[in-house]
Amino acid sequence: MSAHFGSRLRKGAVNTTVAALAVAALAASQAPDVTAGGAGGRAAADAPSSDTGSAAGTDDSATGNSPYYTDLPPLNSPAPAPSQSTGTGPVATGDTEAGIPATVLDAYKKAAASLAGSKPGCNLPWELLAAIGKVESGHARGGNVDADGKTRSAILGPVLNGNGFANISDTDDGAFDGDTTHDRAVGPMQFIPSTWEWAGRDGNGDGAKDPNNIYDAALAAGHYLCRFSWDMSTDAGLRSAILSYNNSTDYYNTVVSWLEYYRKGTHEVPDGTGTLPDSRSDENSGGPATTPPSTPPRTTPPSTTPPTTPPSTPPATPPATTPPGTTPPATTPTDTVHHLEDVGTAKLTAMAGDTFGDRIGTRTETKAGTAVAKVRVRFTIVGDTDATFTGGESVATVITDSRGIATAPALRAGEKTGAFTVRATVVGRTVAAVNYSATVTARAADALARTGSASLTCVAGGEFADQVELKASYKGAVADGVAATATLVKSSTDPTANDKGPFFKDAAGNPVRTLTGLRTDANGLLTLPKLYADDTAGTFLLRVTTEGGATLTVELTVTAAPSPTPTPSDPPSETPAESASPSPSGSTTTGS
Repeated sequence: MSAHFGSRLRKGAVNTTVAALAVAALAASQAPDVTAGGAGGRAAADAPSSDTGSAAGTDDSATGNSPYYTDLPPLNSPAPAPSQSTGTGPVATGDTEAGIPATVLDAYKKAAASLAGSKPGCNLPWELLAAIGKVESGHARGGNVDADGKTRSAILGPVLNGNGFANISDTDDGAFDGDTTHDRAVGPMQFIPSTWEWAGRDGNGDGAKDPNNIYDAALAAGHYLCRFSWDMSTDAGLRSAILSYNNSTDYYNTVVSWLEYYRKGTHEVPDGTGTLPDSRSDENSGGPATTPPSTPPRTTPPSTTPPTTPPSTPPATPPATTPPGTTPPATTPTDTVHHLEDVGTAKLTAMAGDTFGDRIGTRTETKAGTAVAKVRVRFTIVGDTDATFTGGESVATVITDSRGIATAPALRAGEKTGAFTVRATVVGRTVAAVNYSATVTARAADALARTGSASLTCVAGGEFADQVELKASYKGAVADGVAATATLVKSSTDPTANDKGPFFKDAAGNPVRTLTGLRTDANGLLTLPKLYADDTAGTFLLRVTTEGGATLTVELTVTAAPSPTPTPSDPPSETPAESASPSPSGSTTTGS
């Protein structure tokens, strides 16, 4: 096993040469329409190729352009056979560096499989997640995780306080990184807290989004890389995605070298036994490769010999003037932004499942109030909500127009009701955010009507031939998924449930006169269960109410059962009797 994680050795030119060879090999194996050096898709706007990264140090970067590990794979490829990008089939055995701790490897593969289902056009290989995980943390410090993927100790990057690193003020009150003054990259995939806030995912189904859990972090990294639908099967898409993770060409070359290496074969090793990285990008130059020096480099005249030892303590701030012979850094529109302004966003309210009628607009302005165009503004949905922007994402980045206005994509409400926040921030600059309050209300209907013209009449003791069917609407449109209640009420003025007359039946066949939990279908229709009648005749009322206040009362008629028709009785039978008849002589005779 290599030296302890974080020990500092330098590989120098050997690393650069090997990385360049790996990039060249990858370029040869990728789509022929692009080259490894070409930026495609949104690379120019979202992750420009640069050896040092942006001056802001956080230009849409997952890690805040924190230092990374620069160890490169061996020149010899692992053997015997390539592993499968789909994560199926046996993995190869071979070189020690090709071994990936079992739980960490499982997290990479599960994250890639999830992305293959949710964003198939991204074509994210699990080997890319493995390459980034290797460069960022040495696969969670050689797989120092428990069975659930949680790191056994925190993995924290350096304090991003501007002293040799980017300057990123605290965004999480120390919740993730333990620092309430500045941010630090956190976990095996090294997310800064402000990025994790919107990019975090629950990769192991435990209900939490933990940057220190390799399952959560790997899935979040996959979604982050695929957030602009870059196609990882092309060099342009791959380059754009990697540079968006850490904006450095050296970083890109290092990741690609591991990607190519892992594509040729890996094998599983027990957790806690993976090899550990040796050198870090902030060691060779005395500062992170992704952050420019705090002062401009000195120009040494040809006749003098440069000092062999740099000053032990660099100036805390750049000099006020630029030394002769140097070019001052170019000022970008983002550098001139002083604050954000709401541009009259209306109250954001929508019914569950609907699209918000109003869209959020934010203007970037200088200190004097002048609008600034061509500035990237990030809109992030914050809070306990399943609302999303169009496309299903919880974050969107928009470039301001000529008026300095960035208009967020349309918001779509989910099924969770309640309030949440949309936060607007400037990408690449620390400027106070503008928060927009939004509310999702329950699905509602403002009108109910019966469909059909069936007569709702029944004989006492029988059952109604037709079921009651209603249609709900809201402002004239179909009201789908609206909750409703049906009650057989005592009278038009007494809404309590009746104790006689028509009734529904529960699963056991018992009479029920109030039904709750009803809901209209996709067409706004609601069909009630079959109705039955007891032995009470008369006119009865069925009242249906919905969320939103729609009410409809339906009359039900129960007629008395007809009286039984009496069956005529048979005439009494007569027994033949001998009757006397007068004889002509007046005497009475009887038959003999």
